[in-house]
Amino acid sequence: MPVGLRSRAAWYSTVYMYHSFFIRSPADGCLGCFCVLAIVNSAAVSTGELEKLGLGDSVDLHVYEIPVEYQTVQRLIPALWEKHSPQLVVHVGVSGMATAVTLEKCGHNKGYKGLDNCRFCPGSHCCVEDGPESIDSIIDMDAVCERVTTLGLDVSVTISQDAGRYLCDFTYYTSLYQSHGRSAFVHVPPLGKPYNADQLGRALRAIIEEMLDLLEQSEGKINCCHEH
Repeated sequence: MPVGLRSRAAWYSTVYMYHSFFIRSPADGCLGCFCVLAIVNSAAVSTGELEKLGLGDSVDLHVYEIPVEYQTVQRLIPALWEKHSPQLVVHVGVSGMATAVTLEKCGHNKGYKGLDNCRFCPGSHCCVEDGPESIDSIIDMDAVCERVTTLGLDVSVTISQDAGRYLCDFTYYTSLYQSHGRSAFVHVPPLGKPYNADQLGRALRAIIEEMLDLLEQSEGKINCCHEH
């Protein structure tokens, strides 16, 4: 059931948390079909709040967990991309060191020495053999941060270029490599340090909406250029 949202385009959205899947379908055919897959590692409470808040009347939320396991990530991320062919992936995970909601700008290929939940670590200590050292997201995280900050939410949002060289970073790089940069990662602090579930859920909703808006603008410009 298409619903107009801030533009000529109509949106269909189905979200899976720990896999989140958004689909946008245009009302006038200008922008082309558009979908987003978001994957969440361990931010169950805050994404549960996002599930309750929703992203508009056309959004359905379905929650699944991605295990903290290198081999599962390497198998599951490509499988989800092949299954859904999304145009953007958004990952959300908890950082015990974070005191603000943190937008990660890039993922890193090497330096993975910590054991996962199966007490496994890649022998190569990297995500992708012969892959680039790091991959940047196509999403302008500085712009997202600035936009969300101006909304006046009672949550601080910041930028990072180091997702931690553990499963969050590993997942992010794997997704960025698979998607040619069409991925994003949001780190949230532990619950109550200092934000509650409602605050984190609202922040996640605002961040995802701004990411989608920026991507919509970018896709619109590209398609309009092709038409001319």
